[in-house]
Amino acid sequence: MGPVLGVGGFLEARARSLQGNPRPTSPGRAGPVRSSVAAPDCCGGLGNLDFRKRWDPAARDLGTAGAASLELPRAEGQDFHGFSKADLCIMTQLLGYVDLSEPHFVAAVLAIVFNPLFWNVVARWEHKTRKLSKAFGSPRLACYTLGGAILLLNVLRSHCFTQAMLSQPRMQSLDNPAAYHVGLALLGVGGVFVLSSFLALGFTGTFLGDYFGILKEARVTMFPFSVLDNPMYWGSTAIYLGWAIVHASPTGLLLTALVALIYMVAIVYEEPFTAEIYQQKASQAYKRS
Repeated sequence: MGPVLGVGGFLEARARSLQGNPRPTSPGRAGPVRSSVAAPDCCGGLGNLDFRKRWDPAARDLGTAGAASLELPRAEGQDFHGFSKADLCIMTQLLGYVDLSEPHFVAAVLAIVFNPLFWNVVARWEHKTRKLSKAFGSPRLACYTLGGAILLLNVLRSHCFTQAMLSQPRMQSLDNPAAYHVGLALLGVGGVFVLSSFLALGFTGTFLGDYFGILKEARVTMFPFSVLDNPMYWGSTAIYLGWAIVHASPTGLLLTALVALIYMVAIVYEEPFTAEIYQQKASQAYKRS
């Protein structure tokens, strides 16, 4: 994102100097807060940049030195860091609508990052020490308590997500009946995956009961696990994506991408650890037999 912000900021400053049309200082409902980079012809503008030359701090003219102001590595057919021009266009368009320093946006980012970090750290600590089970008198009560805390944190995350969307501009290209119905469909599909996952796993299976020693007899293979791995996570992501589209919110789309990224990181850490727990159970059962 850093290089994109650098290009966007430079072009925005030049556009203001050429057009005498300053960017609004705060988002409003009348229209998106965006620079000329975010206009529909942004891809054409990026295509005119020469990414092979080093940035010259003394360069000020966009038409001459400014157009040759960046040196970024690129592979054949790509601009830099694996991004195509179309990718850059989408990112610059989204960032043109989003104020990354807006307090509600920052709060949403923190909530999205914190929640999986919290439950993974606490659950692993419990698995290692059994301190929560001892404090609450039983593993089930401890698991119910952690599950309640996770639910409250998820409510807070959803609230921050919604407030971040409402505090920033809407995207006109998403503000139409077709997109609205796509968003509703995603909300429905995501809700089905989340609810069916909960019913298949139960409360303790959903909220990390295996870290508390509350293990399933066998791997759950019924729907939705029969059609999708980690359906709880991807169902939740679909809900956020649908919510963002219903609100025609580029901020919501950006935050949904962050939700998906954080879930992918969580899966990488959780799956091997959970597999190890069940492997230990199988080994103990084998020794007893």
